[in-house]
Amino acid sequence: MRELKPNVHAVGAIDWDRRLFDELIPLPDGTSYNAYLVRGSEKVALIDTVDFHKTDELLGNLIRQGVDRIDYVISNHAEQDHSGSIPDILTIYPHARVVTNPKCKGMLMDLLHIEEDRFITVEDGGRLELGGKTLRFVLTPWVHWPETMSTYLEEDGILFSCDFFGSHVASSSLFVADEARVLVGAKRYYAEIMMPFRKAIAGNLEKIKDLRIDMIAPSHGPVYRRPSLIVDAYKEWISDRVANEVVVAYVSMHHSTARMVDHFVDALMERGVAVRRFNLTGVDLGELAMTLVDAATVVLAAPTVLVGPHPLAMYAAVLVNALRPKTRFVGVIGSYSWAGKMVEQLGGLVGNLRAEMLEPVMVKGNARDADFEGLDRLAETIRTKHAEACR
Repeated sequence: MRELKPNVHAVGAIDWDRRLFDELIPLPDGTSYNAYLVRGSEKVALIDTVDFHKTDELLGNLIRQGVDRIDYVISNHAEQDHSGSIPDILTIYPHARVVTNPKCKGMLMDLLHIEEDRFITVEDGGRLELGGKTLRFVLTPWVHWPETMSTYLEEDGILFSCDFFGSHVASSSLFVADEARVLVGAKRYYAEIMMPFRKAIAGNLEKIKDLRIDMIAPSHGPVYRRPSLIVDAYKEWISDRVANEVVVAYVSMHHSTARMVDHFVDALMERGVAVRRFNLTGVDLGELAMTLVDAATVVLAAPTVLVGPHPLAMYAAVLVNALRPKTRFVGVIGSYSWAGKMVEQLGGLVGNLRAEMLEPVMVKGNARDADFEGLDRLAETIRTKHAEACR
């Protein structure tokens, strides 16, 4: 166990080798499942647990420190990477009770089949006295599930924020040691998981702004001893400000679309517009998601397969639509051989975005001079619109 403050210890597990989360999200830096033990003079609380396959590590940490009693298991979030070890904890510590909000209680009963009489439910602002250590519960819904809450340790000023402010970073350091590295991990985490809920996050930031927070201890990644680092980053990410940047996500089968993308990217660069270019055949979804946090424009480029867009372009459109970035403009570039409904289909897949659809550039076969001129016009349109939107 590692100490945050007197009688407050980290007892979770580091997952150095995990490379995929939810069978979807790449984990280039692994992750951690953070659990925290808070000892009061009268009661002992365990804040969250770990993914079920790391249960032995959690139990080993508790046993090595001689923890012979746990009175409360605080469940901030029902998702199994946080809650997966609760049944084992309740078996080893049969007098323990699960403390959570009513919505989370229902989810835990469904997901883990925990019996109802093992629960104590709390409301927003509720407190739990441990003896010289007071836990206050702050409901923070939609970061990123509807039942999520944070737990605030009043005497020590520690916010156990669950997924809020987390990062998928496996590190030997309990606390943030490399701020730049952790911020990249936290932005990736925000982009992949939190971005669709940025309006809810704004409300939750407001809820915690008057707390005296000396540390933020999330459920993934290292602990922040300088909370303003991550709080200020979140304020920027959820703001309506966009960057003078275009994300170009493309796929090309016979190089005709790739030639168009080459020309288009050069045209944007010549006009002083930053570009992030992603070949969808080998893209890291986390890298793509991170660029969506700030970019003013997204352009999807693809050939047709039969009469519709290449499936990878459709996948990218679905991803962008699900993440709901603050993108202001969306464009489509494409090539076809005989017929196609790419523009209509891709446009229909990004309906969640409050973005203006730009004039598409669709080419039959290989692009000709007039088609490259169309790409120049699109680049110029983007430059002009960014001059207004990115002030």
